[in-house]
Amino acid sequence: MNEAEAIEIVRDALFTTIIVSLPLMLIALVVGLAISLFQALTQLQEQTLTFVPKILILFTAMVFLLPFMNGHLKVFTERIMDRIIAVGTGIDNGDDG
Repeated sequence: MNEAEAIEIVRDALFTTIIVSLPLMLIALVVGLAISLFQALTQLQEQTLTFVPKILILFTAMVFLLPFMNGHLKVFTERIMDRIIAVGTGIDNGDDG
């Protein structure tokens, strides 16, 4: 394994992390903004109002997004395992460098 392959693996891992976590982060952002707007409009500054709805909505979203997240992580894991097998068996993947 050379330096370019290692950088490609790290880039692929970071991209997969972003793809998997982005939907939940966007949902948390939207819910947080909605709760903040509600608190600003009603002048209700209750701390539990910020955490409880966000936790419940994120948990529900996670249940629905788990197949999507699992699919991306499965594909990433298969790519990594294929690379490990290729290194272990000495198979060249066609890169002349």
